[in-house]
Amino acid sequence: MATKIDKEACREAYNLVRDDATDVNWVTFKYNGSTIVPGDQGVDYETFKRKCTDDVRLFGFVRFTTGDAMSKRVKFALITWIGEDVSGLQRAKTGTDKTLVKEVVQNFAKEFVISDHKELDEDYIKNELKKAGGANYDAQTE
Repeated sequence: MATKIDKEACREAYNLVRDDATDVNWVTFKYNGSTIVPGDQGVDYETFKRKCTDDVRLFGFVRFTTGDAMSKRVKFALITWIGEDVSGLQRAKTGTDKTLVKEVVQNFAKEFVISDHKELDEDYIKNELKKAGGANYDAQTE
């Protein structure tokens, strides 16, 4: 059965993360049967990481504050999580299903496809976003 997405509900969740007036820093998009729907949302990145278990596949839209001494910037990441225990067929479908998520989640600095918990490290993600972000005025101290 072909995967569908609840665009309205997912767009609402996506906009919560993008809205500077809310405390929501992340949202997950999960599978409900063959439909992608909004999952959990929250403030703390560690809580998001705990949603990424070995038996699930999900998409996460996460807000990070990056930058250097001269400027702080908000950057967004699209994280595709595929747990180690997810079947081969579901793994393959996740790649094509991501195109549905990208119809809603259109603005992000970098996307990640992750199945190893170590790659969910906040410093790793922030460093990758910093590289994608352009000017780095702290470069002379690194």
